[in-house]
Amino acid sequence: MKITNRLLLIFLLLLTLTLVACGGAEEPGDDAATVPVEEPADDGAAEEPAGEEDEPAEEPANDDEVASEELIPVRLQLQWVAQSQFAGYYAAQAQGFYEDEGLDVTILEGAVEIVPQQVVAAGDAEFGIAWVPKMLASREAGADLVNIAQVFQRSGTIQVAWADSGIESVADWAGMRVGTWGFGNEWEVFAALRMNDIDPDNPDEVTIVQQPFDMSLLLNREIDVAQAETYNEWAQLLEATNPETGELYQPEDFTVFDYNEIGTAMLQDHVFTRESWLAEEGNEDIALRFLRASFRGWIYCRDNFDECVQIVLDNGPTLGEGHMTWQLNEINDLIWPSPDGIGVMDPDLYQQTVDISVDFGVLTAAPDDAAVRTDLAQQAVSDLEAEGLDVRGLEFEKRDVEVTPGGE
Repeated sequence: MKITNRLLLIFLLLLTLTLVACGGAEEPGDDAATVPVEEPADDGAAEEPAGEEDEPAEEPANDDEVASEELIPVRLQLQWVAQSQFAGYYAAQAQGFYEDEGLDVTILEGAVEIVPQQVVAAGDAEFGIAWVPKMLASREAGADLVNIAQVFQRSGTIQVAWADSGIESVADWAGMRVGTWGFGNEWEVFAALRMNDIDPDNPDEVTIVQQPFDMSLLLNREIDVAQAETYNEWAQLLEATNPETGELYQPEDFTVFDYNEIGTAMLQDHVFTRESWLAEEGNEDIALRFLRASFRGWIYCRDNFDECVQIVLDNGPTLGEGHMTWQLNEINDLIWPSPDGIGVMDPDLYQQTVDISVDFGVLTAAPDDAAVRTDLAQQAVSDLEAEGLDVRGLEFEKRDVEVTPGGE
């Protein structure tokens, strides 16, 4: 019996040890010695327990959001407020042409105190719109500006006198009160005066009057000859009511002097930027894309006239629909036809602008060849033409636009 009991005790001890080794024992209490296990970092990478449904993954950004994030922001400084003079740029924005080129374009309106050349030279805008002699004068003064697209193919500046004034030629301006806006807009006027041996700086020969950007001084007969643009102030005259007849003034009530005919016309609206900005990697491509979209906008305004007028109105112009309609018609006439393609500089007209600028003191010397680049505009024209777009408008004809009282 003793042997048997001893064997039984040994057997029970072995059974207990076997159960502990197999994990069948109870978990240790709080006072038991334990080995700490490092918890995984809470980085969201741990796998979910098997059999549980995964949380839905975050939705990827849609195409519009991705495209918006990838658009390159650029700024365009205008010479004046939103009006049909700049319709092509507003159309390019409204029709998504800039976005199609990967650009997010902000159009900055101008004002009397805003000089686009200064804005671009300071780096506060990548592109600007100005008259060619203004940009060349700024370049001569040290700004590294360069013309990359000559949008207007001819000058829109005229001088207007009353038909009953007896003023029939520029020579007749001697001793008269001649209005001009100044701010660099006077150079065609001064060149015409000097061409006729009248010194604009000599008050004994002619009285130069600072003219507001309207035709009030001429209508009130406070000046004898007023500066005007075919697309703006000329329309303001025709939109005004003759108090003697109660009807709108007619073209035959005035004598018009066209600087294109006088021979002192200078090229006007063009796109310019900084040479140093163009030299930075990738910026020539941005400029090319900007020109392509802008040219497409001007083509749209030629071929979709009424829609383009509405785009301008949607951007809040200070004048009415009638005036904006007149203006776009005249602006299209300054752009089209473009025999070499929209935005491509005509070398003869450029040389005329330079010669007049030098001969009449706007510039002290002709600018160097780097003042104008035609390669980007030519490439943009070539690209658009390859798409089948009419980039020359050789068959363009002005519309007959009804003049409305007050331009409404």
